[in-house]
Amino acid sequence: MPNAVVFFDFDPYAELLGDLTARWGAIALAVVIVAALLLAGLLARAGGLRADDVVFVAVGIVPGAVIGGRIGYLLLHASYFGSMPGRLLDPAVGGLELGLAVVGGLITGSYVASLLGAPVGRWLHVAAAPVLIALGAGKLTMVLTGSGQGQPSDAGWATAYLGPGPWGSLVPALPSVPSQALEGIATLAILAVLTVTLLLGEFRRRDGRLFFVAIGLWAVARALVSTTWRDPVVAGELNAGGLIAVGIAVACAIALVILTVRRRGPLVDDRSADARAELAWPDPETRPRF
Repeated sequence: MPNAVVFFDFDPYAELLGDLTARWGAIALAVVIVAALLLAGLLARAGGLRADDVVFVAVGIVPGAVIGGRIGYLLLHASYFGSMPGRLLDPAVGGLELGLAVVGGLITGSYVASLLGAPVGRWLHVAAAPVLIALGAGKLTMVLTGSGQGQPSDAGWATAYLGPGPWGSLVPALPSVPSQALEGIATLAILAVLTVTLLLGEFRRRDGRLFFVAIGLWAVARALVSTTWRDPVVAGELNAGGLIAVGIAVACAIALVILTVRRRGPLVDDRSADARAELAWPDPETRPRF
């Protein structure tokens, strides 16, 4: 038996109907995405936005996330794609880099949100918790696929995967740091702290600062966890993914400073009478613009 306290020995596939099977990780990820969208709808309505507009924003996030994630994957494997650049457009080769996928999704999602009438900052405020849930719980679903295992470790909390799999990490039976679980737990811990902060009355301005605090803290946590990955070190103790995460954290800090300076002045309740009226406005084409 591997020298690990936590080991997994189960069939990663679930039998659904007849010969139809699906990975437990894929099923769990679908549940996480649905839960994040439902939460976004509830928070949007509570924040004076139209809940059904969440669907349009979510669809708008997808192309940016794919393009950004693919660019990030190119940066992680520049030597490989440098010799065969055409492979970058092949969806069967490689995957997506999460950090730039978040950045790309933010850009295109914000653009779609800007077309819906309400301020983009209010949408970013609503998005903070759902995005952290998607990132944190989404990382935890990787435990069900054996993906995201970190460096080999003989620590008591190391994890290993037995059984035939197939598992997502190389040498899955080798006890390793559960990097995917560490990042997921850290992200959900950030969500818990920000929730308490909101309950204490902070971030009453729905101007997007909450979102950049959330993503900035997530990026810091990701950079720290990246030191346990199996990827080669590029600078200091960080690999390419860790450096991308540091860049995201710095960009979020700059955005936070800019928003703080711009919004100095008397506090205005974003849920004004006009914002609340938006909920009952039946025709988006004639809905007032804010």
